[in-house]
Amino acid sequence: MSQARFEELVSDALDQVPAEFAAAMDNVVVLVEDFNEEAPDILGLYHGIALTERTSHYSGTLPDRISIYREPILDLCDTEDDVVEEVLITVMHELGHHFGIDDERLHELGWG
Repeated sequence: MSQARFEELVSDALDQVPAEFAAAMDNVVVLVEDFNEEAPDILGLYHGIALTERTSHYSGTLPDRISIYREPILDLCDTEDDVVEEVLITVMHELGHHFGIDDERLHELGWG
């Protein structure tokens, strides 16, 4: 799958974020990267300070980053439909961390 097509799937997943959550997203950027050098098998990673942990001292910081890792997702999936589903799950999982939701609760919600 091309880089452009994968990025399109990530964009499509972001379009599925409910409006009330999309409106609440603050100072966060979503990036597509090939893989994480420190943990090459992970599918995504949230780098930042969750909305629930921000204080009045948060102002002026660089945007939080959500990295979606293309190669591990493609390695995990057999079909394009599988990629679409895994990208959606990964994007929602990492956005959950932006909103302060831990891994256990994300798994309970089906975004594990």
